[in-house]
Amino acid sequence: MNVFGFNPKKTEVLNHWIDFVDGFGFPPSEFYAAVERELAALQVPSMEISRVEFAEGGILSSQRVYLRMIRERLAFDICAAPFGTGYFFSCRTVHTPAVVRWWHVVVVLGGFGSIYSLLARFLGPDLALVAVAGLVVAIVQMFRNTITLGLSDIDALLLKTPVIGPIYERWFRKETYYRMDTRLMYLDTVPRIVKRLAEEFTGAKGIKHVRQYERAPILGELYKPVANPDSPK
Repeated sequence: MNVFGFNPKKTEVLNHWIDFVDGFGFPPSEFYAAVERELAALQVPSMEISRVEFAEGGILSSQRVYLRMIRERLAFDICAAPFGTGYFFSCRTVHTPAVVRWWHVVVVLGGFGSIYSLLARFLGPDLALVAVAGLVVAIVQMFRNTITLGLSDIDALLLKTPVIGPIYERWFRKETYYRMDTRLMYLDTVPRIVKRLAEEFTGAKGIKHVRQYERAPILGELYKPVANPDSPK
């Protein structure tokens, strides 16, 4: 699955929730619109929402429309669709890790080499080397302080940029408590809204849910749900 515009080494489905109902049907676009309105009201920061199509089978098979939400390297693919005489709702949480490949480094070094060759024609080799070194230092400082400098849009753009994005995220982008906390909030908020709206849509017509399946998150110990110590046993 290509979520961020380039092929990652590994794409992980962290969580997959699906709910089945019998004798129910309505246009998926209505459910997607309801999810979009709910998320817009919550003003979830730095999130992009779009409708995407996935093939049901092979290349020539029918296309199924999904609602996709992306924030940094986390994405949610939501589906509402008929299945025979029934209907299902599903929500996948997808994580695309940043992977730095050897050719990413070669491309970047080649880019700086081209800049050096161009400057050397006008400044000479010594001054060109100093200029390129200064450029590298400036870029590194910007990469390490994008949020501090108020460049949140640049941060979001860099994350999605092929070649540069993985290098920026793995080697320069600082991981902070705030980023970790907001990531967890995002992981919790979207599936919770999808589940609630699915229950509201079907409950309004008196339809009972048949069965529900869920695969628990796997993104490290930090993202595994833990029991509330204050809850009754």
